[in-house]
Amino acid sequence: MSAVPRTFVGFGFGAIQGGLFLYEAFRSGKFKHLVVAEVVPEVVAAVRHAQGRFRVNIATRTGIVDQEVTSVEIYNPTVPADALALADALAEASEIATALPSVDFYQRGEPTVAGLIAGAIQAKLARKDLPSAIVYTGENNNHAAEILQKLCYERLDGPARADAPRSVQFLNTVIGKMSGVVTAPEQIKAEGLTCLVENAPRALLVEEFNRILITQIRLPGFKRGIEVFIEKPDLLPFEEAKLYGHNAVHALMGYLAARNGCRFMSEAADDQALMKLAREAFLKESGAALIARYKGLDPLFTPAGYQAYADDLLERMTNPYLRDRIERVIRDTPRKLSWDDRLIGTMRLALDAGVTPRRFALGAAAALDTLSSPKGAADALNQLWPAPDQPPGRKSELIRLITEAQAQLKSKKS
Repeated sequence: MSAVPRTFVGFGFGAIQGGLFLYEAFRSGKFKHLVVAEVVPEVVAAVRHAQGRFRVNIATRTGIVDQEVTSVEIYNPTVPADALALADALAEASEIATALPSVDFYQRGEPTVAGLIAGAIQAKLARKDLPSAIVYTGENNNHAAEILQKLCYERLDGPARADAPRSVQFLNTVIGKMSGVVTAPEQIKAEGLTCLVENAPRALLVEEFNRILITQIRLPGFKRGIEVFIEKPDLLPFEEAKLYGHNAVHALMGYLAARNGCRFMSEAADDQALMKLAREAFLKESGAALIARYKGLDPLFTPAGYQAYADDLLERMTNPYLRDRIERVIRDTPRKLSWDDRLIGTMRLALDAGVTPRRFALGAAAALDTLSSPKGAADALNQLWPAPDQPPGRKSELIRLITEAQAQLKSKKS
């Protein structure tokens, strides 16, 4: 590595950036410069007023502890002077992390995230004293790294594009860390949270879990400053375990708990029937399908491994100190019912493995009921599924299972 002191740069200053990437970079003690890009002027001003200090609320199994992160430089890339300072930091960075609402934000605004990182690549190729870098993509997309790499490479000329892989590697991530940003002052006070900075109505709340999986690094001689993350040669199976296991069961529990009048996921822990259903969905539907697909790849994809994974997650999902609101878990229902997402995607995965996903059908039925669509289940679902019907007849099979589940839910309610 170069003699240049280690620099970390993050894009977006939400719970995952502040409570995971920046927090772990700070805890490592390996970085001289911690930099974050944020476009909300009030947040930038607040952190600067606090002289680069902010606090994170961490939900453990026994309570909430708050931790301080210090010496953070924060820049608003929409301000020209800040954009120049951010470009300099990126050129010197050895680790970069994006934690944005979605991959769509890679090319929003001006300058764009992709454009700034492309500029850093050009600088690294032009100057031998600058270090190579890895880019953690923290958006909830299985192909975020490939998407960002393509956008960055499009901004490079031919020779630079060919040489770029020796200076930068884009990494996918599997972030099974539950988190949120609380902005309502009354909620911050009621839940005893510490504000991001003093007297600013914004608090970061994250769970203690930090076992984050990342793409295996192939840059010659590269040593990470953030050492707690775990590299995997093939990340896709673990991404599917998160989406079709963790995310899917979380959604299933959220929609069914909402029908029972719950406000927080922790309240679901008191519903023995719901917890039993969720565990069976984990093991007999999601787990059975994933083990069939990836048997022998990793200890996770064994009955014992997946059972340990499920039991740990069910306890974490219902942690009362995380204050996970049902309304947050069940928002954006059309996405959660889309062809490849958590509920329908898991049902399709199960059917491919010869497993009938009746429990996930209940979750999908409860989700569909929240849409209040005047259309019948078949029309509403077909509208959400523009994808081809592969294998033929799969859509009608899914609709049948969900329609049966709707009748089951209706009979229970009556």
